[in-house]
Amino acid sequence: MFCSLQQDILEQVKESGELRVISRDNLTTCYRGDTGLTGFEYTLAQRFADELGVRLKMIIVEDDRQAIDAIRRGEGHLAVGLKVIPRYETSVRFGPSYRQIRRQIIYRRGNKHPRDIRDLAGILVEVAQDCECIEVLRDIGAKEPDFIWREHSSVKTEELLSLVSRRKVDVTIADSHEIALIRQIYPELGIAFDIGEPQSLAWGFPLGPDNSLHIAANRFFEKIKGNGEMANITEQYYGHMKRFNYIESRKFLHHVKFRLQKYINHFKTAAIRHGVDWHLLSAIGYQESHWNPSAVSYTGVRGIMMLTSDTAKQLGVKNRTDVRQSIFGGARYFAHLRRRIPQRIVEPDRTWFALASYNVGFGHVEDARILTQRAGANPDRWEDVREFLPLISKRKWYARTRYGYARGHEPVQFVRNIRRYYDKLVWLDRLEKGTSL
Repeated sequence: MFCSLQQDILEQVKESGELRVISRDNLTTCYRGDTGLTGFEYTLAQRFADELGVRLKMIIVEDDRQAIDAIRRGEGHLAVGLKVIPRYETSVRFGPSYRQIRRQIIYRRGNKHPRDIRDLAGILVEVAQDCECIEVLRDIGAKEPDFIWREHSSVKTEELLSLVSRRKVDVTIADSHEIALIRQIYPELGIAFDIGEPQSLAWGFPLGPDNSLHIAANRFFEKIKGNGEMANITEQYYGHMKRFNYIESRKFLHHVKFRLQKYINHFKTAAIRHGVDWHLLSAIGYQESHWNPSAVSYTGVRGIMMLTSDTAKQLGVKNRTDVRQSIFGGARYFAHLRRRIPQRIVEPDRTWFALASYNVGFGHVEDARILTQRAGANPDRWEDVREFLPLISKRKWYARTRYGYARGHEPVQFVRNIRRYYDKLVWLDRLEKGTSL
C-alpha cells in the first residue's frame, strides 16, 4: 500500500525503504545462484536501489506479459528487461533503451543450415509465446505461403531451445542475447539468421501523471552510461561469453559428466571450509587441468589445481597429485589471495584480481595495478587493469616494476575462461536441480 496520497512514487519508495522490481526468471534477467539472486537485470536493479538508498525486493514472473500485468495491478514499482513494442506502450511508460537485441532463427547443428526464409519451406517453426514475434511471423507467412509456424502458449523459449538441441523440435526463434548465453550449455544449437527489425530493451513504469520514479531512473541510466558502470555490468554478464567455441563447449560438457562427478564432493567440501563458491573452485580446476589429477605443465606445476612445489609446501600439500590434497590446497590458496586484495575493492572485481593472482602471482598483479594508476586509469577496476597486465611481458614496462617480467596476457585469458566455466557450471547445476534457467 502507498504511504500517502500526497506523496509521489519516488517519495513512497524512499519512505518505505523498498524498491519492488518485477523480472522474469531467465539467464538474461535474474536467476538464483548458490549465493542468492544474480543476473544482468538484477545487478542493474540493485544498483538503482543503492542509488535511491533503499533495499531491493525482486518479484519473479514467467514472462513479459505477466510482468506488464503485475505493473498494472500495482505489485511492483517497475519491470526490468522488457522489449519495447507498440502494444506495451498502452500499459507501461518505458524508460531509456539500454540494449539492442535481434530475433534469430535457431536450428540444430548437423542439420541443414537455413540461410533465409525460403530454406524453411515445409519446416515447422515452433515458437514460445514469450518470444514476442507473432506479428513478424504473420507478415512472413503472408509473403511466403510455404512458411509454417506454431505458437506454444505453455512452453518457454528456453524449453524449446532444449528440444531443438535434443532433436525434438526442428527450428525455433530466440533473442540474440539469450542464445549467446544458453548455447554455452547447449552447444548443438546453431544460429541461422535474423528475422524482423532489431528490438530495444528498457524498464517499464506504471502509466499515470506521476513520473517521479521514471525521471529518477532516466537520471540513473544517464549517470551509469556516462561513468562506465553500464559498460562494466554488460561486460560482467556478456563480455566473457562473446567467444563461442563448439569443440571446447562439447569437451567441457563431456568432462562435467565423466570427470567432475568423481571429484565434486571434494570441491564442495573444500569450498565450504574456505568460504569459496564450489562452482568457482571447480572452474579453476577445469581451467588448470581439465580436472585431470595427473596433469603436469612444462613449468613443473602439477595436479588438478596445478600447484607449484613452493606453493604446495606453504599450504602443507605433500602430494600434489592427490586429488583431495590438491583441491583443498587450491581452495586455501585462492581464499588467501582474495583476502590479500585491498578491502576497498568490491566484488566481482575482488574475485577477478584473486584469480589473476592465482595464475601469475600477487606481486605481478600489484605491478600491473601500479602501471594502471600511473596511466590515470582505475587500479581497483579489473576492466582497467587487464589492459595493462600484458605490458609486464615487455621490457619497456616490466623494467619499471618491482617483480619484473611475467607473461601478462595469460592471467587475462585465465580470468576470462574461468568466468565462462563458472557460469556454465551454475546453469548446469540449475538444470540438474530441475530449476528453470
